[in-house]
Amino acid sequence: MFQVRIHGRGGQGCVTGAEMLSIAAFLEGKHAQAFPSFGSERTGAPVVAFCRISDREIRLREPIMQPDGLIIQDPTLLHQVDVFSGLRPDGFVLINSKKNFDDLDISERFPGWHHAHLCTVPATEIAMEHIGRPLPNAILLAGFAAMSGAVSLDSVHAAIRDKFSGKVASGNISAASAAYDFVKKEKEDYDRADAM
Repeated sequence: MFQVRIHGRGGQGCVTGAEMLSIAAFLEGKHAQAFPSFGSERTGAPVVAFCRISDREIRLREPIMQPDGLIIQDPTLLHQVDVFSGLRPDGFVLINSKKNFDDLDISERFPGWHHAHLCTVPATEIAMEHIGRPLPNAILLAGFAAMSGAVSLDSVHAAIRDKFSGKVASGNISAASAAYDFVKKEKEDYDRADAM
């Protein structure tokens, strides 16, 4: 079973992101489950959403305490909430930011980790460029797909089409493809650097 925890703030689409990840997995013939956990339902309050992906039926219903992957939609949460709690060793961490892990002052939390498992992507900027609104959820899913291989880019595109239509869907698909390519390149750069 592959378990993902998504951290964001109310109004950012954190819950929609978990739902789209589960749809993408379902479209690949996997079992999937997505659900939110609200501390407060007001806009701007920290929100956590969860997604489980498995080849077998999922019977668990509790929150994900030991995720295999983390998607951080809002980097201001990094020093406000323990978003990394329970993260499995050598898990995947994707953060919506133009800054790298050193600039975000969090690299010391991951000594000895494989760099290809730690990535930032400027998802909000990509969203503004392709959608015209600061909605990073679909973009982060595509970046996470590139990084982890949990689902394919085609399945992310199909999940976007399932959730949205018209210009909103096409803008999100374009943005998702840009993020996927961005993260793939980052991963290749890390792999090349590690090989030297």
